[in-house]
Amino acid sequence: MNKIISWLVRFVPRKYLQLFTGIGLKVVGVFYRGDKVECMVCTHQYKKFLPYGRIRVRENALCPNCLSLERHRLMWLYLKSKTNFFSDRLKVLHIAPEPCFIKPFEKQHGENYITADIESPLAKVKMDIHQIPFGENHFDVVLCNHVLEHVRDDIKAMTEIHRVLKPGGWAILQVPFFSPMNDHTFEDNSITDPRERERIFGQDDHVRKYGRDYPQRIAQSGLIPSEENLSSSYSDEEAFYFGISKAEVIYRGSKV
Repeated sequence: MNKIISWLVRFVPRKYLQLFTGIGLKVVGVFYRGDKVECMVCTHQYKKFLPYGRIRVRENALCPNCLSLERHRLMWLYLKSKTNFFSDRLKVLHIAPEPCFIKPFEKQHGENYITADIESPLAKVKMDIHQIPFGENHFDVVLCNHVLEHVRDDIKAMTEIHRVLKPGGWAILQVPFFSPMNDHTFEDNSITDPRERERIFGQDDHVRKYGRDYPQRIAQSGLIPSEENLSSSYSDEEAFYFGISKAEVIYRGSKV
């Protein structure tokens, strides 16, 4: 199973994975039935989650029902416990929407929930994040998870997010971090070999490897960065049950 999943996520384009892997994994999930873990996104329980990863495969990571990963379940817990996301109807822009979130977020926010992506077949709006096609002060919330490592100019993209947020609005801006983490974000467009890019940046379609300066990069866009360390508040047993990583920090950018 580990080798199959690793091959799929390395070599099959994301848009096809989103369309076609769900049914097969639900069948696999039948063999994982149990009550040792629970996906907070879809409420299904299993003896453990599926493994997931490109090169370094992580155990207890992928929900076979809704396809949530550790970062998705942590974000769900954060939105539920630390924000008004599930108590109010908000105007939400969700960039590169994850399949596990679309239905519950749309149920909560209705037509005010807008999904957008440059290529995803799941998105309502086709959009280049460098030129977001909405006016200033339009959204209460922007969700942008594991997108900025793919785009040409992440500061420009975050500046656009700042522009379309209402005063008092906020964005979730998750990006991957790889060990060893440098102090400064590394970029080098001269590296073109796919396997070399994968070795240096973590994936062959990443254009930068983020460092400890990531909050400063958020601040360059005009957003006020904050590091929300919710995961550390859970015990090891709770982290396993929810399928989250205690090392993951949620990065939030707020507009004053």
